[in-house]
Amino acid sequence: MKKSKKLLCVGLVMLLAATALSACGGNSGSGKFMIGGIGSLTGGAATYGLAVKNGAQIAVDEINAAGGIDGVEIEFNMQDDVHDAENAVNAYNSLKDWGMNILMGTVTSGPCLAVVPLSSADNLFQLTPSASSTQILEGNDNVFQVCFIDHNQGIGSAEYIGQTGIYTNDGTMVSNVAVIYDSSDVYSSGIYAKFVEEAANQPFNIVATETFTADSNTDFSVQLQKARDAGAQLIFLPIYYEEATLILTQAAAMDYNPLFFGCDGLDGILGVENFDTSLAEGVILLTPFVADAPDGKIQAFVAEYQKRHGEIPNQFAANAYDAIYIFKALIEGSNANAGMSVSELGDAMKNAIVSISFDGLTGDNMSWSPNGEVRKAPKAVVIVDGVYVGL
Repeated sequence: MKKSKKLLCVGLVMLLAATALSACGGNSGSGKFMIGGIGSLTGGAATYGLAVKNGAQIAVDEINAAGGIDGVEIEFNMQDDVHDAENAVNAYNSLKDWGMNILMGTVTSGPCLAVVPLSSADNLFQLTPSASSTQILEGNDNVFQVCFIDHNQGIGSAEYIGQTGIYTNDGTMVSNVAVIYDSSDVYSSGIYAKFVEEAANQPFNIVATETFTADSNTDFSVQLQKARDAGAQLIFLPIYYEEATLILTQAAAMDYNPLFFGCDGLDGILGVENFDTSLAEGVILLTPFVADAPDGKIQAFVAEYQKRHGEIPNQFAANAYDAIYIFKALIEGSNANAGMSVSELGDAMKNAIVSISFDGLTGDNMSWSPNGEVRKAPKAVVIVDGVYVGL
């Protein structure tokens, strides 16, 4: 009996040790590619997170219906972070317990910055569809982006305004530009810094620079009045759509009608509840995705998205769709398989991504630098009659 008890104890110890190793990032044993997602499914930034979830799910369903990745099924689990860093960390840990071996996320930059140290420590391959801060990439060789990084959006916006020739409603070419940005947000501040830097090389003047913070993001009357007094014909808004709706509404109430120009953070502005979308008429934004483009892949995606969700997809949905197919391309183009540990799978996908060229909804011939930055060309759209129209 004593010998039997001793063997039983040894067996229990080995079982507990195996369980502990699994919890620390080993293979989940599911035999599937377990893709986790993190983003804002509720709260003020839910338009972004829901679009990412919906776009990714379409790609997952398509791939599984076609036989999976090398015959292996995908499981997809999207967790809500409410655009909050602490919730994003909790979501990461929940997904890790679930068996995640690849991460698509997070959706926004602040929460992503909180999650990156965890995924880096686990050597988990992480591809974010839309968190564009350059800080996400710093010192983390496991993290890559599908979206443009912030400084590219700032530079691209200044170049577009300066080189394209944008005209006001009275036929005057824009020469005076104001900026309103969130100085408390890494996304907004990062784009602003590069916009100002590149503006020095362009044939327009920045006549007013106005800020707000997360604690003062409801009343923009002072900022708008200063822009008007300075003669701004166009206001650059490197901000999220929630604040942009307030700025457009308050500018209209003042009978101030400059042009407005934004980046990917404005995508989603047409879906804000109780917002008069006619106020967004003529708003221009840079985006990697144009829903009315004639490309067959884009139109098939738009049709499926509309069928499922009753609306035209934005670039967040398209970036997420591309992200899932990028995972597929990386796995099929390397020695990766679902039997690998999280770290082994991470290494295989990291090695593959710096050598591929990927054609997706949000860009042709996309490629990645070793620091995680994507290379692809931006597009410009203007809002006309409540829809995005490519320029």
